[in-house]
Amino acid sequence: MTGLVLPGEPGPPLSWQPDLLNGFEQVTLCGVVAADGPAAIVLVRRRARSPTDVAVLHLHGFVDYFFQTPLADAVADAGLHFYAVDLRRHGRALRPHQRPNDTVDLDEYLQDVDRALQALRAHEGVASVVLGGHSTGGLVAALYAHRGRSRQLLRGVFLNSPFLDMNLPRWQQHTVEPALAWLGRWAPNWRIPGLTSAYGQSLHADHHGQWRYRTDWKPIAGFAVHAGWFRAIHRAHAEVARGLAIDVPCLVLHAQRSVRQRRWSLAVMHADAVLNVTDIERLAPRLGARVECHALADAIHDVMLSDTAPRLQAQALLRDWLRRVAAPGAATG
Repeated sequence: MTGLVLPGEPGPPLSWQPDLLNGFEQVTLCGVVAADGPAAIVLVRRRARSPTDVAVLHLHGFVDYFFQTPLADAVADAGLHFYAVDLRRHGRALRPHQRPNDTVDLDEYLQDVDRALQALRAHEGVASVVLGGHSTGGLVAALYAHRGRSRQLLRGVFLNSPFLDMNLPRWQQHTVEPALAWLGRWAPNWRIPGLTSAYGQSLHADHHGQWRYRTDWKPIAGFAVHAGWFRAIHRAHAEVARGLAIDVPCLVLHAQRSVRQRRWSLAVMHADAVLNVTDIERLAPRLGARVECHALADAIHDVMLSDTAPRLQAQALLRDWLRRVAAPGAATG
């Protein structure tokens, strides 16, 4: 596949501009070549108050972009720089000619991580990175830590409800899932059933939630799901199932329980309405030898957007783990 070629020279300084989130800045990194035309990624940053050469780089999920300021607050409390990347075709990086949030190969996102890391090393004085990811971003982060070309820069991996397996009944995993993955090879543009509006309604302040974000970038009912995307996820899940070899500390946070709801109900406010947490618990040990996993009572799919008590617990767990992983002399190998 065609993709990103990292330059041998650092290039001109990054031109940071004020972001739509108060207290953050953003910069667009162009030069990405994709099958559907020119693409870009957008870096968002909030620098630490004190000098450090360690940063957290966050990857969002499917039907998502970075707006989760409680995550950045936890990173700031740990004394580290915070960066997030809106991957190609997502959020700030979405362009009019692109199909939102779609891909037929998750390695495209690994290339975006390469580009972000190159920018941090060349222009931001960052020597090492804790790579974080939520949901599909957690899947991408795990794959990058396993085989990304600059994985030697990583000090740790933080996964927030990583998307490690399809949330399907067992009989569908053995019948429907392989059939849809096969369809994704030959008819990648075929539209298949996707998300419901229940989770989105639990988040947005105009419905039952407490968060405000751009619904053109993160629609309440999600974006369309296509067979090519499904196949890409299926192949990545097969890689996880075979076992990864992440050789740095890995922190996994997720809800204590899951709920299946096609329509909003109060239960959606206190459980993961997107993934099956038993899949996360089953597969997290296969990521590497140093995985620390915590189930949070009353947390939702994005633990950093949960109600106050589980959110504060998630922030505290992440903050304390980051202080251990990023401490001078901390062993990462």
